[in-house]
Amino acid sequence: MPSGLTKQQVGKSLRNSILDGATYASMLGLTQYYITPYALAMKASTTQVGFLTGIPYLVMVLTQLVSPILVERVGSRKSFILPVAFLHGLMWLPVLLITYLFPSQQIWWLIAFITMGTAFDALSNAPWNSMMADLVPEEVRGRYFSSRNRINGLVTMILSIIAGGILQALTNNVFVAFSMIFAGAMVSRFLSVYFLSQMVEPPVLVPKTKQPSIFKLSLTLGSTNVGKFIIFNALINFAVYLAAPFFSVYMLRDLKFSYLTYVIITSISTLATLIFMPFWGKRIDRAGNVKVLKVASLFLPFVPIVWLFSSNVYYLWGAQVLSGFSWAGFSLAVSIFLYDAAPSENRTRYIALNNALMFAGISLGSLLGGIVAPIIPAIMRNNLLTIFLISGLARLVIVFAFIPKISEVRQVPETSVKEILFGGIRFTGLKSFYGNVLRRFSKLGKR
Repeated sequence: MPSGLTKQQVGKSLRNSILDGATYASMLGLTQYYITPYALAMKASTTQVGFLTGIPYLVMVLTQLVSPILVERVGSRKSFILPVAFLHGLMWLPVLLITYLFPSQQIWWLIAFITMGTAFDALSNAPWNSMMADLVPEEVRGRYFSSRNRINGLVTMILSIIAGGILQALTNNVFVAFSMIFAGAMVSRFLSVYFLSQMVEPPVLVPKTKQPSIFKLSLTLGSTNVGKFIIFNALINFAVYLAAPFFSVYMLRDLKFSYLTYVIITSISTLATLIFMPFWGKRIDRAGNVKVLKVASLFLPFVPIVWLFSSNVYYLWGAQVLSGFSWAGFSLAVSIFLYDAAPSENRTRYIALNNALMFAGISLGSLLGGIVAPIIPAIMRNNLLTIFLISGLARLVIVFAFIPKISEVRQVPETSVKEILFGGIRFTGLKSFYGNVLRRFSKLGKR
């Protein structure tokens, strides 16, 4: 149990964190797959779509560098998180009003407002992760976060489908549809802020000696286990985001899918992620983060490459199942490994450094992909397919270069790849899943 908190306080906080996650996921469901379509409705070019992803993430790098300093000056992680999270929600208001307020240069206004909103959201990232690492007992982190993420994934998928339905129904008045969607996102984020306010912050462990700055920590990355992991995470995100912003462009502009077809394809990845999340969570608790990270990473290079072989809708459903399976394990292992590997007295700085380099990788990958996509040789008359291939090959090189260098920090039994993939496979239905989650976390406040 976290120092200074009762079991009842921890239980209340973990339940409110699930509600915070669900309402934040509502916002994501209404926005993460629809910012690019919104830009395409404004006639954005491929390069501008790259900027729409790359520039906000570039600003996020700076927020991660200043976030720990600001949190220390405020003196409380929760007191810092709440106002910046509120400002993040407020930024959806100008986003939904762009087409009514700005008759020209709309895509650049969109980039500006998304960048500001993303910056506020990113400021809360490191202190939130630090607070959650202190709240969630180590022995149940895999199960807790897999359950939390699974709920979030289901909510994201449902809201994505609703948003796609609104767009499909209002195809002839698409900007009204986008305004409705982003208004819902703003309300969802405000609800998230409320549930965050109901959580109890564990006392921060004050180090006995002065801790190194983020800059000094960055100089030791190549020589430490957690540092090698942070470099790997940054590079893999660079490779991923060479292609990631352009799947929406490929489906909506090049394949001319309807909004309904688009949302079904994107939602399948989310559905697969929430189905496989408990599968990976149990394996993390049993075999450790690094083993799961190694296994899940083997699938990541093939996620963009399989898009080269067919544009058939049903085939792409299968491609999205592969994506959800691999990303469920990879993202869960990445987040929990950082909680385990970073020293508790300096965890906020390590998380901020990881986020800064990860966001730098995402930004550079998006910008580079957007710049080179129109000019590189095309595969089957489509430049984006070339980008997908390059992204897959880059992921493959990075995985084989870095994964063997990362070591597990927990004491876990030796587990084979076969056991990871095929040992004790069992998937629960959504109804029993919800019942188990609610029962498990209601008990936390009663023990």
